Amino acid sequence: MADLLDKREFYIDGAWVAPSAARDLEVIDPSTEEPVAVISLGQQSDTDRAVAAAKRAFPAWAATPPAERLAVVERILKVYEARAADMGWAISHEMGAPQDMAVEDQAGSGSYHIRNFITAFRNFKFIRPLGDHAPTSMVAWEPIGVVGLITPWNWPMNQVTLKVIPAILAGNTCVLKPSEIAPLSSMLFAEILHEAGVHAGVFNLVNGDGQGVGTQLSVHPDVQMISFTGSTRAGIAISKAAADSLKKVALELGGKGANLVFADADEKAVARGARHCFYNSGQSCNAPTRMLVERSAYDAAVEAAARVAKETAVASAHQPGGHIGPVVSKQQWDKIQDLIQAGIDEGARLVAGGPGLPEGVNRGYFVRPTVFADVTNDMTIAQQEIFGPVLSIIPFDEEDEAVRIANDTPYGLTNYVQSQDGARRNRVARQLRSGMVEMNGVSRGAGSAFGGVGMSGRAREGGVMGLEEFMDSKAISGWNCDA
Repeated sequence: MADLLDKREFYIDGAWVAPSAARDLEVIDPSTEEPVAVISLGQQSDTDRAVAAAKRAFPAWAATPPAERLAVVERILKVYEARAADMGWAISHEMGAPQDMAVEDQAGSGSYHIRNFITAFRNFKFIRPLGDHAPTSMVAWEPIGVVGLITPWNWPMNQVTLKVIPAILAGNTCVLKPSEIAPLSSMLFAEILHEAGVHAGVFNLVNGDGQGVGTQLSVHPDVQMISFTGSTRAGIAISKAAADSLKKVALELGGKGANLVFADADEKAVARGARHCFYNSGQSCNAPTRMLVERSAYDAAVEAAARVAKETAVASAHQPGGHIGPVVSKQQWDKIQDLIQAGIDEGARLVAGGPGLPEGVNRGYFVRPTVFADVTNDMTIAQQEIFGPVLSIIPFDEEDEAVRIANDTPYGLTNYVQSQDGARRNRVARQLRSGMVEMNGVSRGAGSAFGGVGMSGRAREGGVMGLEEFMDSKAISGWNCDA
């Protein structure tokens, strides 16, 4: 076994510093089940030190002209793009994204969001008139203060950039706690910000787990906002922990997306939806994991989805190619296996995949791409977020029935509609209870806000709304428009 990367230090006040006490944790490569690095888990004193640095830096950073903050982020983008290969390596080894996908999509999502925030910020008006009816009434957008950012392992740079970049553009200072399962990409991100010349104390990083550093940030009196992406269970715990200090809480949580496939959908709709479900080994909160298919197209859809599952290769994240890699951990693998078994036990028809490791694999946290047909929406696999490459197919007869099934979930992140009937698409999109609806494989536009409703949380990340999420608005009357 190669020597472990020593990543025990935290990034606080513009420098890498030793933890206050040794609490080592190995980072496991899910392709090999072998450790690849060792980090430290922070304690209260580490969290306090990082928050204090952010608090000291806040007044000067908040007073920095927006153009200067923008210039810093433009430098971050330049350095980030130069380190894309390093970022891909880190993500591939910490959470199992295949080599090509780790560079192009996982690391690429970070540069995509940074560019979009730069575009949104260039035209952002920090002081705006309320409207023509009230010419001396203004709305001012102002930074909140010290913000705590808690990010997940499944899309590390996607989530880190959706939080850190708008937070610092808005004039806040921050403390990031990345997932302790996949911290290497965030530590590289700290190196990138340091090289780009981010002012000391504006960005800080402390590794730790949710019960430790995560809770410490949530209850800290000097932290004015928590932005969290992760499980609904953890989001509820953070909300309760943050309540006593009345800090702002922005939550982006789980999902159980429905993909409504009508009989007039294009011929690639089913395969597109199945591939999307298996993408990133199913570890996406917006994955279309429930495929609702109109009865007349149902048998063909089941056959097409099963074919995609059987054609989806599963292999080591260290290899190039279009395969999917492992899921992130043994804990996740066990959970997915239990849910696949629950689908079988509750009477769903297994048409592809199933429990156990893929053929020819004896190590690594690999899951067989799995398709269940004849699922009813009250089954466990239709209600629980599996977070693995598992697709549930449910038939429907009428449009209203499809909408009812789709909305029969506590989640509300992303739903999908496949139909050539434009009026139907528009009608159904408005009836679906979710923060996002994607139709006919058309991606949301650059700068669209990402977020949900219900048990998916109600954060809005990305673009102008993502900037506003990290600010407080102030209503001002009697404004001197001639000054």
